[in-house]
This record gives sequence, C-alpha cells and structure tokens, in this order.
Amino acid sequence: MYGTWWSLVPPVVAILLAFITKEVYSSLFVGVLLGAMFTAGFQPWGTFETLFTTMTGSMNLNIIIFDVLLGMIIVLMQKSGGSRAYGNWAIGKIKSKRSALFATTGLGVLIFVDDYFNCLTVGSVMRPVTDKYKVSRAKLAYIIDATAAPICIIAPISSWAAAVNSYVPENSSLTGFQLFLSTIPFNLYALLTLLMVCLVIGLNLDFGLMKKHEKNAQKGDLFTSGAEEFKDVEAAGEEGNKNGKVMDLVLPVVVLIICCVIGMIYSGGFFDGEGFITAFSNSDASVGLMLGSAFGLLFAFLYYLVRRSMSFKEMMGCIPEGFKAMVPAILILTFAWSLKGMTDSLGAKFFVRDFVRSASGLQVVLPVIVFAVGCLLAFATGTSWGTFGILIPIVQSVFEMDNPMAIICISACMAGAV
Repeated sequence: MYGTWWSLVPPVVAILLAFITKEVYSSLFVGVLLGAMFTAGFQPWGTFETLFTTMTGSMNLNIIIFDVLLGMIIVLMQKSGGSRAYGNWAIGKIKSKRSALFATTGLGVLIFVDDYFNCLTVGSVMRPVTDKYKVSRAKLAYIIDATAAPICIIAPISSWAAAVNSYVPENSSLTGFQLFLSTIPFNLYALLTLLMVCLVIGLNLDFGLMKKHEKNAQKGDLFTSGAEEFKDVEAAGEEGNKNGKVMDLVLPVVVLIICCVIGMIYSGGFFDGEGFITAFSNSDASVGLMLGSAFGLLFAFLYYLVRRSMSFKEMMGCIPEGFKAMVPAILILTFAWSLKGMTDSLGAKFFVRDFVRSASGLQVVLPVIVFAVGCLLAFATGTSWGTFGILIPIVQSVFEMDNPMAIICISACMAGAV
C-alpha cells in the first residue's frame, strides 16, 4: 500500500464522512483509524499500537498549551468588564449609523487573537449601539462574521496562525511562521471580504435580502420577522465586572501581542545576536506563541488583581473555563495531526506528487480545485480548522514548500476553509 493510491483512502474517507455526517470529529477519527489499519496490515494489536503511537508522535504540545492559555486569557477578559466598558464608551461617542458600523468593524479587527472570542465580544458589545441606530441584526451578523475568521486567518499572532504553523514538518525548507506570512498576500477571500465590509459601510451599499432587512430595521423591525423590536439591550454584553474600563479589554490584548512577538524573536535567536527580521522569520511560532501567551496570562492575572476586576477565586475559576472553551479546537488538531501522520507513513505524498507531476496541466487549476473543495467541506462540516486540517497535508504532499505554487494552494485551502 505504500506510495500507492491506497495511501489516499484514509483522508478521502474522512472527507466523504464529513460531507455525509456533517460531523468532523468522528470523520477524522475514522480516517486515522483506517490509516492505522493499513499501516499495521490489519493486525488488531498492531492497529491499536500504531493508532496511539502515531497520535502521540504527531502532536505539537506547544500549540496545545498555547490554545489552552489563550482560552484562559479570553475568559479573563470576558469576565473583567472591559467589553461592557467599550460598549458604554461607544454609545457615548458614536453619533451615526455609519460610525456604529465602522466601530463594530474596528473592534472586530482589534480582537484578532481568536474568532470565537471575536464573535462573542463584538456581538455582545456592539448590539446595543447598533440597535440604537436601527441596524438590522442581519447586517450586524454580517459585519461580525466578516471581521472574525477572515481577520484571524491573516493575523500572524492568533490561534489560527498557530494551527496552520503546526502542519509544517520540521525538515521543511520553510518554518511554519514563514509559510503563514507567505500565504497572507494570496489569501484573496479574506482580503476582499475586509474590503467589501468597508465598501458596504462607506457607500451604504445594501442589496438583495440585506436591503430588505435594512428597510425593515428603519421601521423598527430589526429581525424582518414581524417580531417586536428587541428591548432587553441592557442585558447585552453585561457579563463581568460593572466597573470595568476599556483598557481592561485593550491592554491585555496589546500585552499578549508584545509578549508573543518577543517570544518569537527569542525562539529565532534574537537574544543570541541575530537581527530582528532574521529572528522573526526564523522563529519557531509554536514556542514563541506558547511563551508569549504564558506571560500574557501572567500579566492578565496581575493586572486584574491590581484593578480588583475579579476576586482571586473568580480568576481561578476562569482557568477550567478557558480550558473547556478550547477542547473542540484541541480535538480537531489532534485528529488532523494524526491523519497527517498516517498518510505520511503510507507514503501518500510520493503518490500524489508523482500523479500531479505526470498530469502537468492539473497543476494550473489545482488552486481552484483546492479552494472549491475547501468551500464545500467547510460548509458541510461547519469547521474551518477541520477543513484545512484535512487539506493542507494533502497540498504539502504535492509540492515542496519552497515552490510558489505550494504557497498559493495552501492560501486557497485557507481561504476556502474560511
């Protein structure tokens, strides 16, 4: 089976099951299990041993630690009252519908470390503001969604960047961080989505069903459903300390970014004499992000303790909450890494590489194919991480990482997943 079309059966089965079941965890696990069976020659004990050996050998513990620490920081920021303070500040400063939408966009761009945190924070904070200026819930949802994942997928310091970094093998000609930076200019979906948001707001451009939603919102129906206008705006974004300040939201994010940058240049040898640019480009993102998030979490604890935003007991309660928030991401990463390990052990990259090279015309349209499959898979499963967890290793099987087409295809994969 090594180096033959059989080596592609595990990822193909995972993709088909994801389409059919619309459930990514079990689909990835079945693909991993099938790969273990092929590798072990269908021997029961060998399959069991291969399954867990490959799983543990494929995991990137630094990325998992970063995700867990990031989850804890996010929960702390949610409980601090900073989101509420930003909303109150926005209500006092914003004087028009266009300003309300641009403020929503700005907050979405600012919170780029994680898409879940982005959606939860921006939605709860800005809903009272946009309600005041009769912005339909459909348009608010569009602005939030268009500044969540598309921002995270082009932000070098984010949980998404860490996930993409983790798929690059250690012996690659590019580090994971270099690969991620290289994909940003080619991630056309994310860049054009952000441009579209600015045009829609700046030109007051509404069309199709969105135009209908906005017309109804001006008449008092924010939902285009005949329902009464939402009144309970006082409850929106009210979780956390009532005495929070805007800096309780902004400062921990800024410190986290600074710490992660320092962690990256540290891993790249900056403090051993390398130049800043060289150290940044040669950094080990998984190590840098892990170190940066650890110091970011420490700062958040001390800052909120000094500010008395929460009691020590409440802050300790944020630790398991943050861990639980990241469990879905950790599960997807673990299974995706394992599936990549299985396909590597079966020699899939050699089969795919030889097949694509023999069909030279296929390479030209490969980015389009990857993007289309990514779109379909993301819609079918509802997860971007699961999508590029399946597709990025397949693309890596086709091209060497120093090949420009590899960068373009991985960008297409990431764009399709978003």
